[in-house]
Amino acid sequence: MTGKQRKYLKGLAHNLKPVVRVGRTGVSGSLIKAVDQALFEHELIKVRMYDPEDKKAMAGRMAKSTGAELVGIIGHTAILYRPDSEEPVIRLPE
Repeated sequence: MTGKQRKYLKGLAHNLKPVVRVGRTGVSGSLIKAVDQALFEHELIKVRMYDPEDKKAMAGRMAKSTGAELVGIIGHTAILYRPDSEEPVIRLPE
């Protein structure tokens, strides 16, 4: 993913509310399922992490486990993107 595409997705995510919240237990199987379902429904989501020790590692684990792209981290909020395999709604700039 290019820098231009990341910037575009961050702009789209600006007004979004976090749809998944990571609690004190961290990244678990049920959390991965929730993130996967949210990505299936929305393509671009925000995930709020509760006081993570290593937020980059936690966000990277969520992205890798769901096949998503980590767009960025702002504060304790990760932005994840995974296009729909059949009909993507979000069109990335070239």
